[in-house]
Amino acid sequence: MKLPTIAHIRAYSMGGAAAKIHGQGGGDYHDQGKDHWIDNHIATPMSKYKEYEQSRQSFGLNVLGTLVVEVEASDGTTGFAISTAGTIGCFIVEHHLSRFVEGKRVDQIKLIHDQMLNSTLFYSGGGGVVINTISAVDLALWDLYGKVVKLPVYKLLGGAVRDEIHFYATGARPDLAKEMGFIGGKLPTHWSSAFGDEGIAKDIATLADMRERVGDKFWLMFDCWMSQDVNYATKLAHAAAPYKLKWMEECFPPNQIESYRELKKNMPKGMLMTTGEHTGTLEGFKELSDAGVDILQPDVGWCGGVTSLCEIAAIAKSRGQLVVPHGSSVYSHHAVITFTNTPFSEMLMTAPKADHVRPQFDPVLLDEPIPHDGIITAEELDKPGFGVELNRSCPLERPFEH
Repeated sequence: MKLPTIAHIRAYSMGGAAAKIHGQGGGDYHDQGKDHWIDNHIATPMSKYKEYEQSRQSFGLNVLGTLVVEVEASDGTTGFAISTAGTIGCFIVEHHLSRFVEGKRVDQIKLIHDQMLNSTLFYSGGGGVVINTISAVDLALWDLYGKVVKLPVYKLLGGAVRDEIHFYATGARPDLAKEMGFIGGKLPTHWSSAFGDEGIAKDIATLADMRERVGDKFWLMFDCWMSQDVNYATKLAHAAAPYKLKWMEECFPPNQIESYRELKKNMPKGMLMTTGEHTGTLEGFKELSDAGVDILQPDVGWCGGVTSLCEIAAIAKSRGQLVVPHGSSVYSHHAVITFTNTPFSEMLMTAPKADHVRPQFDPVLLDEPIPHDGIITAEELDKPGFGVELNRSCPLERPFEH
């Protein structure tokens, strides 16, 4: 089969600080309206500042907005993907990364990926918005390739190793998640190291209440969002142990490798240490693996795309560790169903009250699959590419052209 080449790449943004309309959701799922659980006094590295304690949006969590990357092949087939990079990502795609994409065959994804990574080293900083942008391009290329050859991405990656994916839910209401059929519920911590023992007591009170509501067998986890120091995390872990907390997630910023190493030594036996959603390089994941992280949690939209995610999964597998990506909907599903070391996955509850399952990247993706009774089957993913289409009725803007 003679494969077409890539004729065009285009980048669009939606939401974020540069947009006329805010609270759009989409690729930047933190870009929500008021009174959403995802922005309600969640512990962050900024919690030590009173004026930024209540809302993550107050310090700019939602400023980037959605990036949409669209690639068009010489035969007219198009693929696309989304991430969190907004207008900045559009500039990078149109004025830098386009040179490595246009003119290549649709199957030359690894070559393009390597060229994008190496050509941006001087300003990528090892992650962040540059890697988010590269991720969106990589995902769009996999979508295009799948649509050209009329196969779902998971079959391009070697095929499913299980018939279905089981999910835990991240949100404010694990008790409701249990009723919806999820295997567990991950709670955000609302208090950080800045609040000392009082903060620990308040988060443990929430955990105790949820444990009483869901019973002993349902998983409960803490998402700490880079808000702690080793002493605080250690005390919180031991305080949570009687309530059968399954894991402590992302207690520290991604580069604080020694903090993770020390916490692993200090944690109660049987409790897991997890992190990775804000790590953007293969080298960074190797360091986390070396530090003893039990579950690596890359976000496929923030770590370099499917191409990088497969490499990260291999690192984890070589150490007997799990890789359970930070919730990223179809872009994760097609990868993890091919990984033998991903026995479950994450669903981010983007409904404002976490009281029903809403497509994570609503409204940008059409036909985005969601778990029913906590499960998505391989059959539901059996469409070309990632199996979703772009909702062109969204207020997408193309701020740059090359």
